[in-house]
Amino acid sequence: MSLRPLFPDTRMRRLRYSKVVRDMVAETSLSVDDLIMPLFVCPGEKVKNPIKSMPGNDQLSIDMLVEKCGELLESGVRSVLLFGIPESKDADGSVATHDHGIVQQATRAIKAKYPEMYIIADICNCEYTTHGHCGTIVDGDVDNDQTLVTLAAQAVSLAEAGVDMVAPSDMMDGRVAYMRKALDENCFEKIPIMAYSAKYASGFYGPFRDAAESAPQFGDRSTYQMDPRNSDEAMREVEMDIAEGADIVMVKPALSYLDVIYRTKHEFNVPVAAYNVSGEFSMVKAAEANDWIDGKRVMMEIMMSIKRAGADIIITYHAKDVADILNGKA
Repeated sequence: MSLRPLFPDTRMRRLRYSKVVRDMVAETSLSVDDLIMPLFVCPGEKVKNPIKSMPGNDQLSIDMLVEKCGELLESGVRSVLLFGIPESKDADGSVATHDHGIVQQATRAIKAKYPEMYIIADICNCEYTTHGHCGTIVDGDVDNDQTLVTLAAQAVSLAEAGVDMVAPSDMMDGRVAYMRKALDENCFEKIPIMAYSAKYASGFYGPFRDAAESAPQFGDRSTYQMDPRNSDEAMREVEMDIAEGADIVMVKPALSYLDVIYRTKHEFNVPVAAYNVSGEFSMVKAAEANDWIDGKRVMMEIMMSIKRAGADIIITYHAKDVADILNGKA
């Protein structure tokens, strides 16, 4: 039996000629509600330190951070992920657990002016330790279980300050369960956890380390962040975080790990966040500045690729620019 050729009866282009029809049959959609904007808060007043490797992003003092949050809300971006640059650092990151910590202060200031802004606090120690690693160093490496104590104390302190969600990014084993227990014991059972579940030891973080002043002073983070060669391992990490109580799981970085985003969504069917990280952002900005690409078009294509892979939430430094395009302002 011979099969009749589909062409010319079936012409795939018929549904592409009109933008109206293209929009009707589009399989992937992007909303301002999907976006989270990362922000960096530093000490001082009227401080706006441009981050040279991340054009358009700044280290902001609390007053300027509050102003930035107002701009984001006007564009429809209703959630921020806060990273702190403290006045002083210590060996184990304990400065991040203090009531007067930089992110704690920033949270109270934002909530006083914009209570509707949804604040997510990154929970890690790399910005707060003198050595730049994500936990307490013992015998030249990060001690997993000692670090859990500091991370949990940081989460509770930030919950007390008024954050709406905590996001542990340290990649210590067992930190979600340890943090969940600490939050619940302190009457913060309503605070969700967005776990950096599959966070890779990636070369795409370089600009972030400039922004957060968190580069490790020795070695690297390959003993606790994931090997880029592995995706089955990522599924184990995600499964464990879900079992420990993670409400949202995250894949970081996004672009080189779209397959991991896809697997996570399809194997677990839970809310999935993807972090479009600093290096991914800065490469687009550098190419745009050199007129090598149409920056806005590439930015939106990247956002769609992350959504198409299965992400429900996108953390991106492009958030306001994307929102302006979606709102017809750019």
